[in-house]
Amino acid sequence: MALPVDLIRPRRITGMSAVLLPFAEAGVVDWVAFEGHVERTARAGLLPAVNMDTGYAHLLDATTKAEVLRRTAALVGDRFVAGAFDAAEALAVRELGATPVLVPNDRLAGDVLECYRRVSNEVDRFLGFELSPLFHPAGRIWDLATYKEVLHLPHCVGAKHSSLTRVPEWERLRLRDAERPDFPVLTGNDLAIDMVMYGSDYLLGLSTLAPDLFAERDRWWADGDPRFYERNDALQHLGNVAFRPPVPAYRHSAALFLRMRGWVATDVTPPGVPRRPPADEGLLHQCGERLGLW
Repeated sequence: MALPVDLIRPRRITGMSAVLLPFAEAGVVDWVAFEGHVERTARAGLLPAVNMDTGYAHLLDATTKAEVLRRTAALVGDRFVAGAFDAAEALAVRELGATPVLVPNDRLAGDVLECYRRVSNEVDRFLGFELSPLFHPAGRIWDLATYKEVLHLPHCVGAKHSSLTRVPEWERLRLRDAERPDFPVLTGNDLAIDMVMYGSDYLLGLSTLAPDLFAERDRWWADGDPRFYERNDALQHLGNVAFRPPVPAYRHSAALFLRMRGWVATDVTPPGVPRRPPADEGLLHQCGERLGLW
């Protein structure tokens, strides 16, 4: 594949941030902190993405997921996206005016095109989602031929790509530009957040640690401001620390960092979520220093 320098261009970036669901103690959601972070994310200029992996959606019961949707809609109206694990959940999101993201899971198993066509019978718009198994065992990355067919599903209005590798995403960007230029390729590559330089938009978990700094970085790119590069490098350093193996432990990294920023009260995570060692607080503090946070 040719080097993708031809894809690099200043542009307005659409940023979607997978909001961490904070916990006050094991099994008890801190709703006040959650609402504060949804508002903070929207105020920065990013679209909140709720009931995603960062929000522990695989571990939540239906009542809690519905409460997440209700509270988010009360705060930001229809200006959010939300994970959906089947057509019924997708419909619940659309009834609030928001856009569902079809999260890979056992209920959406099988041929992705058949699944997406079934969902298209229930809702008029949704976002697709390719997910590396590093994040969740149900995840898979489509081949490019499948991606092309997804690209042409009229009710699919974009797709998140979380392979954590660059070349497949560059291939998708070229295909998108040729076949459906208004179709957002939403990078989920927290290890290469500069994919926005090549034409990707994003739906990231990393941005929940610093929605304010991501939004400012995005504005600098649109304006051709060279401050973009140093900010991007510093945010990537944070991503390299937070998303190192085991990757699912990034959610504890997020809770730690948000606690350090004074935005949540604890770094409690639900049972079964991998946690970082105590030394990580020092690593994250260094990341924050580089970002000018303390």
